[in-house]
Amino acid sequence: MSRTDGDTFDPFASDGVDGADRSVLSCTDCLDPAEAFALIGNETRLSILEALWAADERPVSFSALRRAVGMRDSAQFNYHLQQLEGHFVRNVEPGDGGASEESTASGYDFKHAGEKVVRSIIAGSFNEHPSVEPFSVEGSCVACDGPLLARYVEEHLSISCEACGHGHGEYQFPPGGLNDRTTAEIEDAFDQRVRHLHCLAADGVCPECSGRMETRVVESDGACCLGVGTRVDHECVQCGHTLCSAPGLRLLDHADVVSFHRERGVSLDEQPYWTLPWCVADAYTELLDRDPARLRVRMPLDGDELHVTLTEDLDVLETSVVRTA
Repeated sequence: MSRTDGDTFDPFASDGVDGADRSVLSCTDCLDPAEAFALIGNETRLSILEALWAADERPVSFSALRRAVGMRDSAQFNYHLQQLEGHFVRNVEPGDGGASEESTASGYDFKHAGEKVVRSIIAGSFNEHPSVEPFSVEGSCVACDGPLLARYVEEHLSISCEACGHGHGEYQFPPGGLNDRTTAEIEDAFDQRVRHLHCLAADGVCPECSGRMETRVVESDGACCLGVGTRVDHECVQCGHTLCSAPGLRLLDHADVVSFHRERGVSLDEQPYWTLPWCVADAYTELLDRDPARLRVRMPLDGDELHVTLTEDLDVLETSVVRTA
């Protein structure tokens, strides 16, 4: 999700960035977004980027790149390549240094923006609009024990109960994630993606642009991506991308949580997040304080409960095991 207001974004408008830092972060060779899209809105230039991606080794020489694209006119090819250079590709000279080691050959390689364009095409976000019939997923509804169905609509995959409609998560899932996968493999990929997105967001890193993510605790009527009332909203101060989360999702890889479950025969790596009630149901989250917010997540298992206390930034304050049986 991106900003929709009419304001021009100022990456240095947030508090804590002084004048000295601005000079380090300022843009020296910026390209207007409309110009950037115009540059790559050309079949030949997209072919150049795709040829770079397909190359066995990079950098790729001018002649090898031209052959891969299949253009005979050297001058015309050079014109299109020059349009990309500086923003989407770079001309590498021997000794320039690459991503991991010093380059010993000259030619052309990606800049980060060029890789992002090709990755987006591969992911299918620009040009694919697949449809998938709803399919059953592992587990049962935490609210009524009914069967769970996954649905794919507008590049979002959602999991909900077929009987009562309780939501167990709805998140972006690029079309490329459906390619060459069975429904079971899609289910697993979705689980892994959601875990990754929430780990990044909770650590303050935007999954979309790597900007700074801010976190706040929200009380609602449960009408969000998960059927929970006490949730955590993450928003990027740079691009406006948002992500809503049940507090428990932050804890899937926490050492004390992993150990508590492993000691009782449960591997959290093998449990889809939506089968864990404390990740998708309100009953296991308690709002202890509001200003600043402080949360407690309960995890019952085999007659014991692990209690995890969190700050509003989802930092763990303490954990304790309580015997309930």
